[in-house]
Amino acid sequence: MHMDEKSIRETDEQQSMIEGRNAVREAFRAGSTIDRLYVQEGLKDGPVMDLIRRAKKADAVVDYVTKERLDRMSETGRHQGVIAHAAAYEYAQVEDILKKAEERGESPFLFVLDEIEDPHNLGAIIRTANLCGAHGVIIPKRRSAGLTATAFKASAGAVSYTPVARVNNLSQTIEELKKKGLWFVCADMDGEVMYNLNLTGPIGVVIGSEGSGVGKLVKEKCDMTASIPMKGDIDSLNASVAAGVLAYEIVRQRMKINA
Repeated sequence: MHMDEKSIRETDEQQSMIEGRNAVREAFRAGSTIDRLYVQEGLKDGPVMDLIRRAKKADAVVDYVTKERLDRMSETGRHQGVIAHAAAYEYAQVEDILKKAEERGESPFLFVLDEIEDPHNLGAIIRTANLCGAHGVIIPKRRSAGLTATAFKASAGAVSYTPVARVNNLSQTIEELKKKGLWFVCADMDGEVMYNLNLTGPIGVVIGSEGSGVGKLVKEKCDMTASIPMKGDIDSLNASVAAGVLAYEIVRQRMKINA
């Protein structure tokens, strides 16, 4: 049976949920990595405001949702207006990714994922990033799958070795990394064929969602746009497959230079 993206996200959320005010507060106190805090719209009492403060301090996303949404998410029926979504693994910082490249004595090579909302795709891309020698993956805090149990499983354990950083603004992060010498190539059907591009040196690969591709603001920040030659009867590749194909062209070019 096919599951749409919304069903996948809701199933994934249920695998790592913490329900109820006391349970959520204890999770924050214990230092658990919380991706998101879902709060029932209109709740502003002291205990709830305390949880919101803790979430913001922990750099978690706070989503205000209807009671009906919380009721659908809840497995216990006793959410008390709050449900936390815990990450299966701790997030890194962008600096950790650059440090990994420096430690290896290599030019930085990273992935930037724009609105990849399917945790299976996220996990598969992290797995590819690890296998092709990339130093890390950057995702946005909003409109993106996180390091949930499903993503962790789909990565085949690669999350343990390949740092994943979450940022507030992808465009701004790309700008900051460009100042540090990185070039960015965006995967897009309208781009130059990837075999005709010089993809060596410090590079970031930008991959968008299957539905809408890379967003306009992020795309404008990229230095190059690469297309993958396709000769079949359908018009696009799965996002994680596209990431793998483009990544291994970068690997090929790097190996050629170092040969």
